[in-house]
Amino acid sequence: MKLSQATTMLDAAHDEARRRGVRVCISILDAQAWPMAFIRMDGAPLGVIDVANRKARTAVLFQMDSADFARIGHPAGEAYMLEHTNGGLTSFGGGVVLRAADGGMLGGIGVSGASTQDDIDIARIAAATLVA
Repeated sequence: MKLSQATTMLDAAHDEARRRGVRVCISILDAQAWPMAFIRMDGAPLGVIDVANRKARTAVLFQMDSADFARIGHPAGEAYMLEHTNGGLTSFGGGVVLRAADGGMLGGIGVSGASTQDDIDIARIAAATLVA
């Protein structure tokens, strides 16, 4: 992933969060789960910094959206407690896998600070800029 792609996604996510009137943290990681871009909106709680990073990390390391990861990581799921591996993951929505047009892995985006559905929607809107 190029820095220009990461900043375009960051801007799109930030704009959507402002439009919705929510304060979030947005974390974008490359395909090796290293940071590319990050923003903490004014007023976003400090605790969601780590959550946004873990959502993006979960998406990258397991190559699935964190909402999908939640289906296997919950107490009745087939991989309960998996979120405690790899230095800490998260098992709720807001982390989205970022893929190139050919399906290749580019990285992940994590959004945290609003409702789970808003976090997911904001992340997907940002991810959509990759193919725009």
